[in-house]
Amino acid sequence: MVRPMGAVRMRRTNYVTLFIGAVLCLFIIYFLSGSGDSSTSTSKTPIKKPTKSSLIGDRPPVKRYNLNNVTITPDPIGNREAVLILTPMARFYPEYWENLLKLNYPHELITLGYILPKTKEGNAATAALQAAVSKTQRGPVKDRFRSVVIEREDFETPLISQDESERHKMSNQKARRAAMSLARNSLLFTTLGIDTSWVLWLDGDIIETPPTLIQDLAAHDKALIVANCFQKYTNPETGKLEERPYDYNSWQDSTAAQEMASKMGPDDIIVEGYQEMATWRALMAKMPDPEKNNNPNFEVPLDGVGGTALLVKADVHRDGAMFPAFPFYHLIETEGFAKMARRLGYKPFGLPNYKVYHYNE
Repeated sequence: MVRPMGAVRMRRTNYVTLFIGAVLCLFIIYFLSGSGDSSTSTSKTPIKKPTKSSLIGDRPPVKRYNLNNVTITPDPIGNREAVLILTPMARFYPEYWENLLKLNYPHELITLGYILPKTKEGNAATAALQAAVSKTQRGPVKDRFRSVVIEREDFETPLISQDESERHKMSNQKARRAAMSLARNSLLFTTLGIDTSWVLWLDGDIIETPPTLIQDLAAHDKALIVANCFQKYTNPETGKLEERPYDYNSWQDSTAAQEMASKMGPDDIIVEGYQEMATWRALMAKMPDPEKNNNPNFEVPLDGVGGTALLVKADVHRDGAMFPAFPFYHLIETEGFAKMARRLGYKPFGLPNYKVYHYNE
C-alpha cells in the first residue's frame, strides 16, 4: 500500500512517562513553596550577614581624659603625681643607675625613658642598660619602676667619639647640640603620658644627687627649675677630693651677649664657657658662695638652663616648648628651650647651692 505524500506517522502516547513528569512537577512546586514560607518552617533561622564588630571581637572601651584633673603641685608625693625621667644616653655608667635606684620618690609613680645612638658605643650602652632594667624590674617591688621605654636614634650622630674632650670642642657644639635636641624631642614626644605631671631631664653621666631630688625641686613650684651641676675630682697638688663647676649652660643674660647676638647671622649661635666667645653672662656655676649663702633652697631667675638635672612641669612641654635643633634667638638645645619657655610665658629658675655631680672621666 502506497502512503500519501506528506503524511506523518503518530506515536502512541506513553502514559508512564506522563505520570512520572507530573509527579516531579508537583514535588518541585511543593519544595519551592515550603522553603519560602517561614510559617511552615519554624525550626529554621535566617542566616545573618556577619557585621564588622563580630569579625573583630569586642571593641576596646572609649577612654576620656580631662587634663585639668592632672595635678602639678609642690607636694607631688602626697598627691601621687606621675613623674617622667628622661635620659639621652651615649654611655652607660653603673653609678648613674645606682643613684637612680636611691631616689626615694615612689618608683611606682616613675616612668623612665631613654634614647641611645646607633653606634658601637650606643650598642654597648643599650645592652648594659637593658641588663640593669631587667634586674631591677624583676627585683624587689619597691625598686621597680612604673614602666621603662628604651629607644634608638633614627639619625646619624655627628661625633664619632663621645669622649669628654671631643664633646666639648667649640667647633663641635652646633652639630652636637643640634643632634642632642633631636634626641631630646624624639624621646619627649614619644613618652609624655596623659597623666604625667613632671618631667625630670637627667643626664646619663649624673652619678650623684640627693635621694630627694624630685620632691626637692618640685617643692619650689616653678615651671622649670635646674640644679647646679658640679664634678668631684682629686686635686693633684693636695691629693684631696675637691669639686669644680661643670655645667655652664645655666645663666643670666648680659648686655654683652645681647650685643654679640645682634651682630650675628641668622644661623649663628652663642655657646657658653669658651674664651673665644666671652659673653660676660652671670653663670649659675659661679654663684655658690658658702661664706655668704649656703641655703640649698636659694633661687635665682635664669635666662638659659642646662639639662643635667632639670625639672619641668609637663604643661610647659604640652604647650609646645621643646628643644630647638636650629638657632632660636641664637640659642640651641637646652638654652634655646629656656628661651622658648620664656616666650610662652614661663620663667626658668635655678638653685645655685643645690648640687648634683657629673661623672669624672
